[in-house]
Amino acid sequence: MLSTRGQSNADQLDIPWRFAQGTTFDAETNPNGIISFATAENALVQKELEDFASKVHIPGAGFRYAYCTSGGPRLPTAFATHINEYFNPFHRISGTDVKVTAAATALHDILAYSLCAPGEAILTSKPYYGRFEIDFGNKAGVRLVAAETDHESCFAEEVVRGFEEMVQECMREGGRVRAVLIVNPHNPLGRCYPKRTLIALLHFCAKHNIHLISDEIYALSVFPNSAYPDATPFTSVLSIDLNGIIDPNLVHVTYGLSKDFGSAGLKVGALVSRNEDLKKAVHAVVRFHGTSGPSVAIATAMLEDREWCRGFIELSRKRIAEAYQLATALLDGLGIEYFAGGNAGFFLWINLEKYLPPAKDERSGFERECALAEKFVEGGVFLHPGEEHGRVGWFRVVFTMEQGVVEAGLRRLGKVLRGLEW
Repeated sequence: MLSTRGQSNADQLDIPWRFAQGTTFDAETNPNGIISFATAENALVQKELEDFASKVHIPGAGFRYAYCTSGGPRLPTAFATHINEYFNPFHRISGTDVKVTAAATALHDILAYSLCAPGEAILTSKPYYGRFEIDFGNKAGVRLVAAETDHESCFAEEVVRGFEEMVQECMREGGRVRAVLIVNPHNPLGRCYPKRTLIALLHFCAKHNIHLISDEIYALSVFPNSAYPDATPFTSVLSIDLNGIIDPNLVHVTYGLSKDFGSAGLKVGALVSRNEDLKKAVHAVVRFHGTSGPSVAIATAMLEDREWCRGFIELSRKRIAEAYQLATALLDGLGIEYFAGGNAGFFLWINLEKYLPPAKDERSGFERECALAEKFVEGGVFLHPGEEHGRVGWFRVVFTMEQGVVEAGLRRLGKVLRGLEW
């Protein structure tokens, strides 16, 4: 009854562990509910957002079609002002450099459709956010291929060697890489790319005449880490002088309000690019990926109120830092190893390899992770197995939830690990 592609999408719902479980826990109404560490949201600023949004006037035009295509120049211009203040762009960004869509997820779908033909590839490194396979692949039919790196090597300039190997492998198989994708700050590792590595990646893309997509959705969710005061600061690819390195038409940044502004529900994303043809391609399909009028009104009010915006970002950073300190202290108490030195994002990369069932049978590493994840679910906590495609036994843990939820969830995690029997 469905088309081949429709059936392929429907079949994904039957793939075990393909989609994350959400939190159903509530200390008062559902204390036995699941606590999920899988969804990267910042729950620490919801009251401030609610207070701000309650005072925003939604104009009559916000209920009409016009606002669904970013409401004219105001929102793109507000994004440009925000980016000029925080991203230190080498060339000042204008509103005409920004295209607004319904969240960064929709934007990735548009970029896949616009930059690649079906079957072509976008290249990234391991570990990576597993939802990208859906974002770039479901509709556009674009493959996500990854260099064989790990959390200890993917930030080094030498990462381009792994990228080169994957480009050559794709060519031998008759395929083609059309773009490199990075997330800076990194998801799931919570670190920022050094400027020298960004420049090496730009040179690599120039060599192969391929695009660089820099997903900078966590750009301002960078916080001080007292244990690692020399942690790499955030450097936007927009801040680099591209002259003599790469054609600026090959460099694109994706951004939005879902992470730095804790507003995933607004569904507001932004492409920053100097490529006029790409911006035309985005504009031509934005009707399928439009942001709602009320969301445009709220987003515009947030970004235009620069005093509120600065205060909000500062408050968010402070609370994320406190949540990081809490989570790492609890993990230390449980004796759980994690990738230390993080200073960005909402998550920690933790090592549970020693808790996996023994590798005595023919089960794959992913199957062993699933077995452990099942134990966690039985104990009332959810960690997503195999989602970030890193070393076997490593999981992403989101810590930007209310303190009591994080504490309860990690207590449950520890109890499961102490009681394991394989």
